[in-house]
Amino acid sequence: MSKVLSKDGTAIAFDKLGHGEPIILVDGALCSRSFGPLPKLAQLLAPHFTVFNYDRRGRNESGDRAPYAVEREVEDIEALIAEAGGSALVFGTSSGAALALVAAANGANIKKLALYEPPFVAGRSGRRPPPDSEAQLRRLVAEGKRADAVKFFMVDMVGMPAIFTYIMRILPIWPKLKAVAHTLPYDAAVLGDFSLPRERAASVAVPTIVIGGEKSPVELRSAVSAVAETVPGAQRRMLKGQTHNVSVKVLAPVLVEFFGA
Repeated sequence: MSKVLSKDGTAIAFDKLGHGEPIILVDGALCSRSFGPLPKLAQLLAPHFTVFNYDRRGRNESGDRAPYAVEREVEDIEALIAEAGGSALVFGTSSGAALALVAAANGANIKKLALYEPPFVAGRSGRRPPPDSEAQLRRLVAEGKRADAVKFFMVDMVGMPAIFTYIMRILPIWPKLKAVAHTLPYDAAVLGDFSLPRERAASVAVPTIVIGGEKSPVELRSAVSAVAETVPGAQRRMLKGQTHNVSVKVLAPVLVEFFGA
């Protein structure tokens, strides 16, 4: 594990493995460089790239600093890009895909960009998270109600049946989710009102691929299509049999093909 200092002095922890062109992995909500899909994805990409798998600020071994701003997370990515040599490939998943899109639109030196199911609401139909999601999450965290914050995220924002969260409370995964619950408002801030930021997406000027699962909810599939249509020249790729919880064994070859081309 290594650390790099972001522009505001926050230490960002990362693992570096493999050889080749640098690629930075940007995680979604509740995950870290040691928990979630990206540690396994990093192992699969390491034979082809130098992989930077990092803890987003406030998670695991990365530092944090108030007040939070999405711009600070973009600066974290820029610090990692500088550590990688000044330019890098970037892959983001879920809210991490939305964050990577912000970084690319803000002019970070990204050579190629891959996004997996950024959870924007692109169509008129379908469910939409509560408009005050960030405020509700901040209130729950401030009151020390981490479990309630995780439940709100999973049920009210993601749409998971409430019964699942009660089952998860008795599983080993639950303490890990609660440990990073204080960063859920950060993900909500990245997504804003959850609408597709069309002007921002249209300003992205790097080769981009937007990937989704054929079995994901219609809202996510619509978002994939909308982002791919809005980012100039972007590719769209739907993975057979996959959902938002994508198999990294299926995803990795797609990334190797795109980034290695």
